[in-house]
Amino acid sequence: MPELPEVETVRRGLAPHLQGREITRVQLNRKDLRFPFPPDFADRLQGARITGFNRRAKYLLASLQKPNNTDFYWLSHLGMTGRYRLYQNDGMALEPGQYAHDVSQQTAEKHVHVRLTLDNGSVLTYADPRRFGFMDLVDGGPDKSPFLAHLGPEPLSNDFHAAHMVAACHQRKSPIKNVLLDQRVVSGLGNIYVCEALFMSGISPKRLACNIGMARFERLVPAVRQVLQAAIDAGGSTLRDFAASDGELGYFQHQFRVYDRENEACSAAGCHASVKRIVQSGRSSFFCSACQR
Repeated sequence: MPELPEVETVRRGLAPHLQGREITRVQLNRKDLRFPFPPDFADRLQGARITGFNRRAKYLLASLQKPNNTDFYWLSHLGMTGRYRLYQNDGMALEPGQYAHDVSQQTAEKHVHVRLTLDNGSVLTYADPRRFGFMDLVDGGPDKSPFLAHLGPEPLSNDFHAAHMVAACHQRKSPIKNVLLDQRVVSGLGNIYVCEALFMSGISPKRLACNIGMARFERLVPAVRQVLQAAIDAGGSTLRDFAASDGELGYFQHQFRVYDRENEACSAAGCHASVKRIVQSGRSSFFCSACQR
C-alpha cells in the first residue's frame, strides 16, 4: 500500500495542474470502489473549482468551492493499486516537467473507474484494478471526516517532536515499531519507512515504547523526517503496483538499508552482522540486532 512518500509524490505531481481548475464533467464507471461513492458524488464535484490539492497522512484531499461559495473537500485513498493520471489536450502549452500524455490516449487505460474533465480540456482519470481505494466528500472541514478525525501529527510537521513521542509512549507496553504504525500517534507512517528510520536511529523494533526515553526519541524523530524526505525526493518506492501520477516509478527502494534485506550484510560501517527479519503484528520487521538496541 502506498505510504506517505508515495502519496506526497502523487500530490506534488498533480497539484500544479489541478489547483484553480473547474471540474466541468464527472463520469463514474461503477457505483463503488472499496466503499460505495456518496450518492451525490458526481453532481457535487461537477461545477466545483479546485482551490487546493493537499495531503493528510496517506490521503489526498482536494479543497473545492461551488459558485454559491459552498466549500467542501474531496478525499481519496489510493488503496493498493489506485492510480491517478492526467491527460492534456492537443495543443495545450506544456511547461517543463508537465505531463505530455495526450487526452486521446485515455481510452487505452484499463480499470478506469472515475474520469474528470477540467475547464482547460485536460482529463484526470482514476484507475484501480483491485478497487481497494475509495473516495468521499467532507463538509465542515477535514477533521469532520471519520477517516481523518483521529489522526496524529504529520511526521514532517513541527507538531511531531521528541516530547510528543515521550508523552504518547510513556504507558505503551507495545513494541515501538507497532506504536509508530499507530496513526493516532503519528500519521502517515508505514512499514517500510518505520523499519528504515528505526535502523537509522539505532533503535530495535522490539524495544517497548515505554522504555524509550527522550535521548532515543531525539534520534528517532529526525531519522523519520530524513527517511521520508529522501523517499519523497526519490519519488517513493516502487513495490508491486505503485507509480506516480505521470506513470513514472519511484526509486527509493534502491536506498533501503534494512527493508527487504533479510540475511544480507548490514550496511553500517564496521558492522559485520546481517539483517534479520521478524514478524510483528502480522508485518515483517527488518533490523540489525548489532546496531539497533
